Amino acid sequence: MLSTGLPHGAVPRLERPGPLRERVYEALLELITTRALRPGQHLVESELAGHLGVSRQPVREALQRLNTEGWVDLRPAQGAFVHEPTEEEADQLLTVRTLLEAEAARLAAAHADSAGVAALEELCAEGEQAVAAEDVDRAVALNAAFHGKVMELAGNTVLAGLAAQVDRRVRWYYTPVARQRGGQSWVEHRELIAAIDARDEQRATRLMREHTEHTRRSYHERETA
Repeated sequence: MLSTGLPHGAVPRLERPGPLRERVYEALLELITTRALRPGQHLVESELAGHLGVSRQPVREALQRLNTEGWVDLRPAQGAFVHEPTEEEADQLLTVRTLLEAEAARLAAAHADSAGVAALEELCAEGEQAVAAEDVDRAVALNAAFHGKVMELAGNTVLAGLAAQVDRRVRWYYTPVARQRGGQSWVEHRELIAAIDARDEQRATRLMREHTEHTRRSYHERETA
């Protein structure tokens, strides 16, 4: 067993066009975000290079970039490790997420058309199916897609840009509580869709704030739940 310990089938194929260093970076970031590479895990350049089918140089460059962005810790004489977020780090980011997404929900209620509402309903149905099938990875991806769609319907490019900066970390924090949140998260999504469809800006804001606060509390309670 390699010390990197990646689950079978977890490594994405590097088939997208673009500079190799960028593709390696994206692949490693996705593995960290989905927790295929877990917080605190030792990252061995040679093993990661073997998994990805590349030389060590682009892996080294990717790890340095991930260190700069706070995803990886480079420790002298020890090597690279997936960053272990503190409770304070998680709380700060999830609090910011609440502010951004509550405003997005308000704007979505003001601007969404029937096609936008239908898209949210479709994503919600797929999310409910993923939960029923206990497909946590798909549920996490669909949760991100749902919130991304609300942000899109808000129609504010500055807000969307700010949300994009925290989106991957939100997925990182949501993954360990996705099973715990389960179907309740999608019940809350249904209520939010109804508020958006009714163009009730105040209710949509409140529901999104409560929804994201539930996720924040679940993250902090995950070890004792």
